[in-house]
Amino acid sequence: MKNVDARTHLRGESVYLDDMPLLNGTLFGAAFGSPVAHGHINSLDLTDAAQMPGVVRIFTSKDITGENQIGGIIPDEPLFAEQETHFCGMPVAFVVATSTEAARAAVKKIKLDISPLPVITDPREAQAQGQLIIPPRSFRLGDTNAAWNQCTHIVTGTADTNGQEHLYIETQGAYVIPQENNALRIYSSTQGPTAVQRAVSKALGLPMHMLEVEVTRLGGGFGGKEDQANTWAALCALAAHHLKKPVKYALHRMEDMAMTGKRHPYSSDFKIGLDAEGRILAYEVTFYQNAGAAADLSPAVLERTLFHCTNSYFIPNVMATAYSCRTHLPPNTAFRGFGGPQGMFVIEAAIAKAAGVMGVPAAVIQQKNLHHTGDEFPYGQRAQSEAHACWERADDLYDAPAIRRSINAFNKTNQLYKKGMAFMPVCFGISFTKTLMNQARALVHVYTDGSVSVTTGAVEMGQGVNTKILQVAAQVFSIPPEQVRIQPTSTWRIANTSPSAASATTDLNGKATLMACTAIAERLKEVAAAGLQVNAADITLRDGYVYVQGDRTNWDWKKLLMEAYTKRVSLSEHAHYATPEIHFDAAKEKGHPFAYHVYGTAIVEVTVDCLRGTYVIDAVKVVHDFGASMNPAIDIGQIEGGIVQGIGWMTMEEVIYDADGRLRSNALSTYKVPDIYAVPKDIEIAFLETQQDNLAIFRSKAVGEPPLMYGIGAWFALRNAIYAFNPHASIPFTAPMTPEKVLMALYSKTMTGTPSPHEQTVTHLAVDK
Repeated sequence: MKNVDARTHLRGESVYLDDMPLLNGTLFGAAFGSPVAHGHINSLDLTDAAQMPGVVRIFTSKDITGENQIGGIIPDEPLFAEQETHFCGMPVAFVVATSTEAARAAVKKIKLDISPLPVITDPREAQAQGQLIIPPRSFRLGDTNAAWNQCTHIVTGTADTNGQEHLYIETQGAYVIPQENNALRIYSSTQGPTAVQRAVSKALGLPMHMLEVEVTRLGGGFGGKEDQANTWAALCALAAHHLKKPVKYALHRMEDMAMTGKRHPYSSDFKIGLDAEGRILAYEVTFYQNAGAAADLSPAVLERTLFHCTNSYFIPNVMATAYSCRTHLPPNTAFRGFGGPQGMFVIEAAIAKAAGVMGVPAAVIQQKNLHHTGDEFPYGQRAQSEAHACWERADDLYDAPAIRRSINAFNKTNQLYKKGMAFMPVCFGISFTKTLMNQARALVHVYTDGSVSVTTGAVEMGQGVNTKILQVAAQVFSIPPEQVRIQPTSTWRIANTSPSAASATTDLNGKATLMACTAIAERLKEVAAAGLQVNAADITLRDGYVYVQGDRTNWDWKKLLMEAYTKRVSLSEHAHYATPEIHFDAAKEKGHPFAYHVYGTAIVEVTVDCLRGTYVIDAVKVVHDFGASMNPAIDIGQIEGGIVQGIGWMTMEEVIYDADGRLRSNALSTYKVPDIYAVPKDIEIAFLETQQDNLAIFRSKAVGEPPLMYGIGAWFALRNAIYAFNPHASIPFTAPMTPEKVLMALYSKTMTGTPSPHEQTVTHLAVDK
C-alpha cells in the first residue's frame, strides 16, 4: 500500500496553504515583532507606516474584540504586546495591505519607543529568581535517601541539551475568509485545528460554531504547529473580522525562525548510584526546562520529561524533579519526542559517566539494567517490556562483538581517524499524558456508487496518517483502496479534535474509523442476511462481494449498498473512540498514562577526523518494536527520518541566542541541519517479531516519535571516538556535539589527569545474559 499522497507530491500537485487559489480582494498581512526581548513600551508610532502605499489598516491590541490572550494550558500569552514585551519577535502590531511586499515594507516604518528591562535567557537563573511557569513537579519511586548507603559507586554530574528549530518546509501561515453572519472560515497550517478554533474564539469573542478551521495537509510540523499556529490564525482572523475581506499571512523563513519557539533547552543535574556489579540502585535528577516567555505546551512537555527520565531501565529508587522556567525567549513548544529525548539524554549521560568511573563500557551497565515485564516505572505503570528482546536481537543480528573488534583494529592502525560506537535503547510511552485528550471521532459516508468518504480529526503532515486511515476503511469493507477518500480535516465536520501529536494520531483516529466502518458493515450484513435468507453471523464481506459461510454470492458491493439504501438503512456513521484503561493522578504523580510503550535498540557507529574535528555517521542499525506494522514502507520512512532528525539535534543543530535574547542562528546560513551528505552512510532497520497484544490500531505500534531518540546514540559514539584518540579528554555532557566541540575535546585534558575509559575495550565486555 503506497502513500496515497505520493503521486501528487511527486508531481507538485499537492495543495498546501500557499497553493490555495485566492479570492478576489484578498489582503495580506505582516507582523511587527518587538526588537527588544524584555522592555516597557513607552509609545508606538504607526503614522509613517499607515501612509505607505497599499496599506489598508494596522492592528494592535486596541482592536481586539475579545481577549488579548491566546494561551492554552495557562492564559499567560497575549496575542499583542501591550505595556511590556516578553521576547524578541513578540507581535506588537499587524499590518494589512494589498500585497505582501507592501505589508512588509510598512512594517519597517513602525516606530517603537521601548525602555529595556533585565533579560533572562538561562533557566537556572530564572529558577533562582522564582520565575516559574508552574510549581515544580516530582516523580518518586522507592527511597533514594536510604539507597545511597547500599551503593558501591555514586556519580554526580550535569547534562545540557540545546533547543532545535523545527524547520518544517512549509512555514507558519493562515488564510481567513469571512462568511455571512460574521462567521469565518480559517485555513491554517496547524496540527491542532481545535486549538486554532479556541484561540480565535477567545481573541475575537466569537463562539466556536462561528469559526470553521480546515486543514488539507501540512508541509511538516514536528510539533511546531501544535499550538504555535494559533498566533498567525488569530492575527488574520482579527483583520478579516474587522475588514470583512479575506486576509492571508504566510511567514517568511527568517520571520518564522525568529518569532516562533523551538525544542526546549534543558540544563540538568544528576546523581546515580550503582552496586559493584553495575546494577543501578538509585537515581536522582533535577531538570531545568527553558520554557521561554509563556507556558505554551511547556507544562505538558515537562511532564513527559519526567515520564521518560529512566528511559528503558528499571531503577528501584528514583527521585526526579523538574522546573519549568520562564525566560525572555520565544515560548518554546512541542517538538518530536515532546520532552522525552531531553530526559533520556540525562540518564544516558549518567550511565556513561558511571561507566567511566567503574572502568567498564556503558553497554554493560545499559544491558544489565534494562527493565523486564512487570517492573514499575517511576509513575506507577508496570512495563510490558520488549527492552531485552530488542537489545539481544540487535546484538545478534548486527554482530555487535564483530563491530567492536573491527573498531578496535581500525583505531590501533589509524592515528588521525578514530571510530566509536554506542548502543541506544529506547522506551517511549504512547498516549497523550493528559488523559482527556485521548479521544477521537470519525465520520464515514458510504455512497450508493460504492465509494467511501472518511473524515477524522487527524492532520496529514507527511507522516502517512491518511494512508493508514484509508487502509482501515478499505480493510473493514474489503474494497479496493481507490474507492476510499480521506477528506480534509474540518472542525465543522469533526468537532473538539485533539492535535495530531504524541504519536497517537493514527491510533485514536484509526480506531474511531474502525468503529464507524464496523458499525456500517454490521448493518450491511444484516441487510444481506435478510435478502439471502441466512444468519447475519454467516455473512462476511470479502473482495467486494458478500460471502455466506465462505462461499461467494452474486451480491457485489454495489448491489449490497443499493439494497441497504432501498431498505432505508443508514450508510453513514459518526463514531467516538476513547482509549481504555489509561489514567493518571497528578496529585499523587501515579497512574497508568500510556496505552502501550514502544521499544527499540540502535547501534550507532561513527568516524572522527581527529585533525579537523569533523566526523561522519557510518551506520545506525536498529531493531524496532513495530508490533504488527500495517504499512512497513511508511513506518520505515518514519524511522529513517526520525533517526536523522535526532542525529541533527545531537550533533549540528545549534540554536544560539545572545545575552539580549536575540536569535543569532536565524537563517540556514547560520543554523545547520543534516543534508544528504550528513546522514548516516548506512541505516538498517529490523522488525522485532512479537505476538503481544496492544491497544494500537491493528496492533501496529506508533512510529512518529520513538525513532528520534536513536539519534542520541550518535553523541555517545562520538564521545567514545574522542576517547580513543585522547583518553584524557574532557568532554562535558552538552549537546549538540558540533565539530567545534569535538575539536576542542580532542585536544583537551581532564582536570585530574585521570584517563577516561576507552569504551570499546574488548576485555571489559562480559555481560550477564
